[in-house]
Amino acid sequence: MKRVVSVSLGSSRRDHRVEVDLLGEHFEISRRGTDGDFQRAIELLRELDGKVDAIGLGGIDVYLYAGKTRYTVQDGLKLMEAVRHTPVVDGSGLKNTLERETAYFLREHTGLLPPGTRVLMVSAVDRFGMAEALAELGCDLTFGDLIFSAGIPYPIRTVAELEEMAARILPEMVKLPFHMLYPTGKKQETQDEEKIKKFGHYYQEAQVIAGDYHLMRRYMPRLNGQIIITNTTTADDVAFLKEKGAGYLVTTTPEFEGRSFGTNVMEAVLVALLQKPREEITARDYRDCLKRLDFKPRVVPLQ
Repeated sequence: MKRVVSVSLGSSRRDHRVEVDLLGEHFEISRRGTDGDFQRAIELLRELDGKVDAIGLGGIDVYLYAGKTRYTVQDGLKLMEAVRHTPVVDGSGLKNTLERETAYFLREHTGLLPPGTRVLMVSAVDRFGMAEALAELGCDLTFGDLIFSAGIPYPIRTVAELEEMAARILPEMVKLPFHMLYPTGKKQETQDEEKIKKFGHYYQEAQVIAGDYHLMRRYMPRLNGQIIITNTTTADDVAFLKEKGAGYLVTTTPEFEGRSFGTNVMEAVLVALLQKPREEITARDYRDCLKRLDFKPRVVPLQ
């Protein structure tokens, strides 16, 4: 049996464990949250190192992308460097393949993403593949990276502008403690009412809201049938989205026993299946493996 563990800076209330068969291999897949405790995450990573087949880093990014430039989050790198023997990933490799393909799937197989659809991505530098695909499909885009991560009321409208803005500010932002950029621990379970009042209209003006679920949830106002494209959703999250008035939920990762895991978990699963050194795995390797697994986005009506 192969063991894959996601170590997350998020709430331990979201912990989950499943066993599943994939391509003839039996997997135990689990998620262990550390409630925002960075040192506890390091200790847990060291404890698991060499004892499991692959590790995913949850609740934090190591790499952010804008165009061909990769930016390294210093806190994320500290976590990755705590692991010396087991392959460890943050999900960014899968975001550039699986999540990019999700946009094309929705265009080809559903009526949920016609040209001109107004899309709010709460953060695009952590999902640049999806951002590029939505732009290529002719969506009317609003990137909320500055709004929701920095509190700056400036919507970014194009991929070119996103790349330019990233080049200006990300080299310094990635040095900040990660909790200043993204909700960790208990913040994942609460909403920021002040920012909802300031910035909630961006959600309400959009037809589709895409991106990281925790960031999306923290600033989500009452909706009017919007389509949600995200992952890492539990049954409670689905209930929350229904209550808020979302129309559809599209998850980019498959559901196992009532929840979808994050891209970091699924990338770790692929690494365990591919059995190649992480640094040698290419985007084509991921695409070929995903094709064999026949992973497709899950589309769930909520109303």
